[in-house]
Amino acid sequence: MSDTDSTVVEPTVAIIGAGFAGVCLGIKLSRAGIPFVVLEKASAVGGVWRDNVYPGAACDVPSHLYSYSFEPSHDWSRAFGQAGEIRSYIETCARKYGVLDHVRYDSEVTAASFDEHRGRWRVTVADGTEVESRFLVPATGQLSLPAEPSVPGLDSFEGTAFHSARWDHDVDLTRKRIAVIGSGASAIQFVPQIVGEVDRLSLFQRSAPYVLPKPDRPYSPLEKYVYRNFPATLATSRTRKYLYYEARVIPMTKGRGLRLIRGLFRRHLRKHVPDPQLRRRLTPTYPLGCKRVLISNDWYPAITRPNVEVLSTGLAEVRPHAVVGADGSERKVDVIIFGTGFAASDLLAPMAITGLDGVNLRRDAWRDGPEAYLGMTVTGFPNMFILYGPNTNLGHNSIIYMLESQTDYVLSAIRHLGVHGHGWANVRPEVQARYNEEIQRLLSGTVWESGCTSWYRSANGKNTSNWPGFTTDYRKRTRFFDAGNYEVRPAVEPTASSSRR
Repeated sequence: MSDTDSTVVEPTVAIIGAGFAGVCLGIKLSRAGIPFVVLEKASAVGGVWRDNVYPGAACDVPSHLYSYSFEPSHDWSRAFGQAGEIRSYIETCARKYGVLDHVRYDSEVTAASFDEHRGRWRVTVADGTEVESRFLVPATGQLSLPAEPSVPGLDSFEGTAFHSARWDHDVDLTRKRIAVIGSGASAIQFVPQIVGEVDRLSLFQRSAPYVLPKPDRPYSPLEKYVYRNFPATLATSRTRKYLYYEARVIPMTKGRGLRLIRGLFRRHLRKHVPDPQLRRRLTPTYPLGCKRVLISNDWYPAITRPNVEVLSTGLAEVRPHAVVGADGSERKVDVIIFGTGFAASDLLAPMAITGLDGVNLRRDAWRDGPEAYLGMTVTGFPNMFILYGPNTNLGHNSIIYMLESQTDYVLSAIRHLGVHGHGWANVRPEVQARYNEEIQRLLSGTVWESGCTSWYRSANGKNTSNWPGFTTDYRKRTRFFDAGNYEVRPAVEPTASSSRR
């Protein structure tokens, strides 16, 4: 743009985040010819698959299912995609559909506020620039903010400490004494990758996970050829996997079939852990499914190696050259790796989002925990649609299916307001309240509410993460923008362009 040209086209939609969700919406907006901008805090697209580069990072949903329905890929090397491949897939889709041209990199959003008189969101970026748009779509997801525990003495540690989601590849782990804190989804992937090179690995686990076999394998050249040249076979593979994984919601929500899964876990554990005392430490004391069920073929073989010890305790203290468990056990270590997951209930943190009457989203509207109508819209925050928001996480199927449902709903809302000349829509408070009462009622009978502490629940015990049913039910609810559940206001055009670069 030249110095004499002051005209800037205001984006209709400001998307925050260029992961699976943000790119998906960008593709659909691009197809519809709707102006948009994607504000990405990093220097590349990919979201969680860009950030999580720890050894062994991979997905626990099959490759053919963990991809957009409108852009199936026949190039996966394995049945379950690895982080690098998944990030490459997102980049390829963003490039193919022209989304990359709309991304502003190194643009971390710090705040956003809604001007009800003009019907515009003003979005503030960390460098001080501002963007105005009619619609705001946070697409940062539930797994973007690492949960880094505050441990007494951590600042005094003279070795190296980092979170698995911020893996320090400059650290050579060869012949080092390692403390791994946590035994969740990340730890079961990176521990087997590093255990062969370290001197000693001390695993601090507060609770053992349920771990099942992972049906993963490389795709043969013949299979790749068939998938590439006969698209129907790829579609069939995706459909078959979708139906199989969709059926897994029945044990999670109805309780039927849990005995079969529990038996599979026990056989897997007995096969790889011959020591009965260690098996007891690795057997969960909470109901199956209450926490995330994990899949791995090399977790148990890795932690039964002679240079690994499993301590059934949390971390209580860090000293200059050691870590101390809650039971008082001390281990000399050179490196601490936190495999402590993500702050899933701190949605949209640390952004300060302000809606009608100066209401702050996280401090005021969500003081009792995140909630939203359809997991997307929050009363008092007009024209804001959250992708992968409260109670849209899945414990059984591919989140991509949910994201496509949500992006279709957002597009339908934008078109509806445009056709009818409305400036903004605000979900009715009674609609949001009634919806969330239903969600919590449905959740009350699921395994996720069977008594344990998990990242699915906020500090006050409310499940703010999971969707309590079939994904097909969610798609039915989001197929069309239900304008009757919203208060609408007429459009007020701004007097001048206010997009600031």
